[in-house]
Amino acid sequence: MMHTNTKYRSRNADDDGASLVNRRLFLTSAGLTTAFGTLLIVSGCTTEDHPIPNSDVVDLGDGDFGVLNYAYALEQLEAAFYAKVIDSPYTGITDTERAILTDIRDHEIVHREFFKAALGNKAIKGLTPNFDAIDFSSKASVLAAAKLFEDTGVAAYNGAGRLIKNAEYLLLAGKIVSVEARHAAVIRDLINPKSADFAGDDIIDMNGMDKATPPADILSAVKGFVRDTINGAHIGQ
Repeated sequence: MMHTNTKYRSRNADDDGASLVNRRLFLTSAGLTTAFGTLLIVSGCTTEDHPIPNSDVVDLGDGDFGVLNYAYALEQLEAAFYAKVIDSPYTGITDTERAILTDIRDHEIVHREFFKAALGNKAIKGLTPNFDAIDFSSKASVLAAAKLFEDTGVAAYNGAGRLIKNAEYLLLAGKIVSVEARHAAVIRDLINPKSADFAGDDIIDMNGMDKATPPADILSAVKGFVRDTINGAHIGQ
């Protein structure tokens, strides 16, 4: 979603935006969930196979479903962050910035609801975010946090890809991480317009490859933004 190639229109604050977004997200996530549900049947799994135990610790589980819960946890965090950004815009936000951040919010909500519906009762609970360290009235603070979340999200999907055994799940993850990479690029361009930072050498290596970070490192990096304790020790096992 590079804004250099997309014409953004400003949103009217008086519009019933939530209703419109909810209808669009329902249709989109319903289609994704249907595809995912077919994969569950083909793989011989039902929603009773790997129930997540009740515990004070959020256990992501094992195997492919552990990886999917890992993605679901990260999408929960991102969706909650952008929802708060749009609900409480930073001082001086422009129409273009609001439009871009609203689109990102909508994408993250679709991703979150997709994983929640597709995983069924294997899904982890709704997490409680901790955004105390972010000043939502400050553009610099909000965009710095957005950069962190988007760069972390891309590295997380890349790092978890090798743990996915089902090729169809890997394909779905690839489709989502490409969207996350577009988010990461446009956030970097909002911070430093018309620069090469959208694909900076802090995220792209000398071989032109993006970072791939293991789940343990990602969970450690984001734990300060979640009030829950997350156990990802069995992801992909």
